[in-house]
Amino acid sequence: MKKTDYAPGTPCWVDLGTSDMEGAKAFYGGLFGWTAETSEDPATGGYTMFLLDGVPAAGAMPLMAPEQPVAWSTYVSAQDADAIATKVGEAGGTVLVQPMAVTDVGRMAFFADPTGAAFGIWQPGTFPGAGVVNEPGALCWDELATRDAATAKKFYTAVFGWDTRDSSTEDVEYTEWLLDGRSIGGLMPMDDKFPPETPPHWAVYFATANCQATVDKVGMLGGTVAVPPTPIPVGVFAVCQDPQGGYFSLVQLNEEAEARRERGE
Repeated sequence: MKKTDYAPGTPCWVDLGTSDMEGAKAFYGGLFGWTAETSEDPATGGYTMFLLDGVPAAGAMPLMAPEQPVAWSTYVSAQDADAIATKVGEAGGTVLVQPMAVTDVGRMAFFADPTGAAFGIWQPGTFPGAGVVNEPGALCWDELATRDAATAKKFYTAVFGWDTRDSSTEDVEYTEWLLDGRSIGGLMPMDDKFPPETPPHWAVYFATANCQATVDKVGMLGGTVAVPPTPIPVGVFAVCQDPQGGYFSLVQLNEEAEARRERGE
């Protein structure tokens, strides 16, 4: 599905901070068929666009400091980055990177919510965000994992105006984030299934037509599997780790979930 714009408050972009840019290019290129386009502008610090069939699907950049972990980050579209930064502070969050211009492509800022999960915002200039979503090899879901769901709900409602919808099953408590009635992300409470050293975080999910086949490819390319393909109400998911240590998830949606997504529910 091609995208040309995002309503403010919608997750619009993900990028990877990595310790090995060439290794990341090789791994994700082999896994999703992405090609890498690295900016020659010194001001961008080697930022790389991952393209799916020539369309921006995700980004990658070198780590800014040795202590920074290899990780994927989620960015939410914003009409006014400065106004969002103010709301973050008022709602109990922390500003990690103040709103700043990224050449003429947009403005970004980075925050931590009160539960400790980091996320970014993107105020578009010439670049709105991912040009393709919800198809194999593209971003299809962003999910907050936190040990304090109640605080997280209060925070994101205040900052972005999100509503929530409980879609829990007998085994799993789950919440969907809603923007104007549309499901735009999820919230997973972290229970004892999560290792105690795992921090709260925003997980990124990439779509696949065959979860098991993609997981097999992860291993062949030098990655590891943290959670093997597992049935869930919307299909099958898995959690993987790239060779540099970055975690990401895969999801193969069933027909009912695909139809619901096409309807914008």
